Amino acid sequence: MILIKTKKEIDYIRESSQIVAETLQLCKSYVKPGITTLELDRIAEDYIRSNGGIPAFKGYSQGSGIPFPGTLCTSVDEEVVHGIPKNRVLKEGEIISIDCGVEKNGYFGDAALTVAVGEISAEKKKLMEVTEQALYAGIDQARVGNRIGDISHAIEEYVNQYGYGIVRDLCGHGVGKYLHEDPQIMNFGRKKTGAVIKNGMTLAIEPMINLGTWRVVVADDGWTILTADKKPSAHFEHSIAIIDGKAEILSRV
Repeated sequence: MILIKTKKEIDYIRESSQIVAETLQLCKSYVKPGITTLELDRIAEDYIRSNGGIPAFKGYSQGSGIPFPGTLCTSVDEEVVHGIPKNRVLKEGEIISIDCGVEKNGYFGDAALTVAVGEISAEKKKLMEVTEQALYAGIDQARVGNRIGDISHAIEEYVNQYGYGIVRDLCGHGVGKYLHEDPQIMNFGRKKTGAVIKNGMTLAIEPMINLGTWRVVVADDGWTILTADKKPSAHFEHSIAIIDGKAEILSRV
């Protein structure tokens, strides 16, 4: 069931999303060769808690699985999403997806970005640019009267121009009262399919795009998703609300 939010509820989701956005920008400023993903995680948790928020990912579990141990998902190069923060030292030329969720006043925000570690290859830069632009192509279709499939199709159509792999095993989602709500928002699909978009919907749209194959595998830690061919992946995400017929990005600084 898709939950329609009131103006007051959207204000709460916006507040949580703003903390997410600020946390991501803070962490981005610290990304450089030599820092560890665990250090980034500690910076994020300190900032979130100092602003009255709760790290939404920490302790999150999928059924009977191991609870996620970090505040951030830190996914480097061939790690698509759900990378666990640890003593991994970032190296020149890598890219890192930083995904963050915050709960405040009982409402959730969720967003992600991919950051270059020092100087990166032109190939990785292009992958990041296309993934971010695909996110905005999807957001542009998030308007009253369209359907969820219009978002999915716009992302797919944009990415297909470049021949990248669109991850099919993971997707965006509703967000707000819970970290993950209906509807699922795939990053590929047909126009005019899925639920009708209405005012009051709050959604997290998040293309995950691979340089090579779309296929992914799960690491031994039970969380980290990896590209099957070990080529790099990029990931961008925003939480949005449908207000007065169109999308407002809640997780933008």
